[in-house]
Amino acid sequence: MDTFFKISERNSSVGNEVIGGLTTFLAMSYIIAVNPQMLVAAGMPFEAALTATCIGAAIMTIAMGLIANRPVALASGMGINAIVAYTLCLGGVNVDWRVAMAIVMLEGVVIFILVACGLRKAVMDAIPASLRHAIGIGIGLFIAFIGLKGGGVIVSSESTLLTLGDLSSPVAIVSLVAIAIAVILQVLNVKGGLLISIIAATIVGIPLGVTPLPTSWNFGLDFSALAAPFQTIPGTDTMAIVQVFLQPALLLFVFSLLMSDFFDTMGTVVAVGQRGEFADKDGNVEDIQPILMVDSAAAAVGGFCGASSITTFVESASGAAAGARTGLSNIVVGLLFVVFAFFAPVIGMVSSSATCGALVVVGYLMLSDVAHIDWENIEHAFPAFACIMGIPMTYSITNGIGFGFISYVVIMLVTGRVKEVKPLMWVASLAFLLMFILA
Repeated sequence: MDTFFKISERNSSVGNEVIGGLTTFLAMSYIIAVNPQMLVAAGMPFEAALTATCIGAAIMTIAMGLIANRPVALASGMGINAIVAYTLCLGGVNVDWRVAMAIVMLEGVVIFILVACGLRKAVMDAIPASLRHAIGIGIGLFIAFIGLKGGGVIVSSESTLLTLGDLSSPVAIVSLVAIAIAVILQVLNVKGGLLISIIAATIVGIPLGVTPLPTSWNFGLDFSALAAPFQTIPGTDTMAIVQVFLQPALLLFVFSLLMSDFFDTMGTVVAVGQRGEFADKDGNVEDIQPILMVDSAAAAVGGFCGASSITTFVESASGAAAGARTGLSNIVVGLLFVVFAFFAPVIGMVSSSATCGALVVVGYLMLSDVAHIDWENIEHAFPAFACIMGIPMTYSITNGIGFGFISYVVIMLVTGRVKEVKPLMWVASLAFLLMFILA
């Protein structure tokens, strides 16, 4: 096992990998509760949605561990599942959930082909170092923002958009406890500190009524969503995937989802790579091709399983920060997904307040790259700034990257430095511009 996963070679240990895997799983476990609820809104049976979410995440996370040997976990992506439920199925498009899954699967197939041709890696190589750093920094702010918002420390406001939450509320108290424990343990360099903060905050939340206690148990699996794109739509004799080609307008959603998946993963891998020590100071990720191949296949598998698009999770950075360096941590995460396909109510006890501390600390750790950006050089600094601010402020990694790309090529164009822009940066920037126009 040590030889296969290169545990000693990467200065890790089995204990570090297990703790890292547990930390990642707890940080991303909310998807077990959230994704099925969204898919139920789209018309899918709850048990089928739960099974697809857990089993799909388990298969692709383990595959990433065995093939790429990096601590990058995968599950149904937030954002894309919202598009599936509230735009494709419930919005003006109003298609059957099986058709939505066919769109997701086709998007995954296209991305896989692009990766196999080397295009996705080539685009990453074309990104200036300053923007690579900016992506990681922006995601760090995004992660911290997610933690603070979910923990009630910051809340929405009609007058100021955001404001400080009620810190005397039970939800905020648990969040503050989680932050305090996570920071203190980080200062003391305690192994597994982030995991400890999650567990401790979950326990503290029980008497405060923040930690939801299980009310029912589900021990069964439902694979009725499997092969959703190839199922016949009720009331017709047409397979779901055929419907996509019968309605050409749906192919625009294939492009839209493709852009989100394509660049979200690029940003996430850089961010996790920097925390997991497999990305250099310029944001170049070591052996990135197998990571991108597995992630691209995951999108197609997600659509096939009926789980929405499965993608790399930025919460993997919490596991990397906890010590995970190899794919062994993925095996831990994957097995836990299988287990909690039966015991979802247990994971339901981990509230967003409990994970707040871990996400805030990870966000802090990821901001260290700000020192690597040359802020005196506006040609590179402003696009980096646009990217950093765009990610958390639009609640989208893809949007932030798009702002950075477009501003970079525009600045280089007006300053007469067009030759410094690699061709794929022009292509990517035009694609982003098209995406923004069509959105």
